Amino acid sequence: MHFAFRGDNKSPAFTFNWTLQNAPTAAPPALQTYAIIFHDLEGAMNNGTGDILHWTVWNIPGTAKVLPEGLGTGDLPDGTRQGPGLTSMRGGPSGYFGPGAGVGPFHHYTWEFYALDTKLDLPATATREALLKAMEGHVIGKAAYTGRFHATQ
Repeated sequence: MHFAFRGDNKSPAFTFNWTLQNAPTAAPPALQTYAIIFHDLEGAMNNGTGDILHWTVWNIPGTAKVLPEGLGTGDLPDGTRQGPGLTSMRGGPSGYFGPGAGVGPFHHYTWEFYALDTKLDLPATATREALLKAMEGHVIGKAAYTGRFHATQ
């Protein structure tokens, strides 16, 4: 429960690796930044149709090999910007909000990782839709991971 809301609620560490045909390779020369979107596919806010956005973070420097565990809130000294998610929707500063499955046997969470050929000029209040629109035409790599979480985990 280290990364879960009901636990330590710490953002996990990520290592940025590049592969080509299942073999390690160097990052493309055009790489400028990374962005991450973390969301709960089963959850819905305010009786709506959308999922629950837990965290957005962008402008992670393309030179970064690792995003460390336990990031603080708000903008980071290296230019990494944390945007809206559950923390800011609950009145706090922008930052990570871990899984904490509610009603139902399981919730499926998706991590989307984007490699971009640009630095994004977006305010920390930018919506997920604004983030996706700003990334359009600049994605040079993408990966996604979906896992499930049970409220008792």
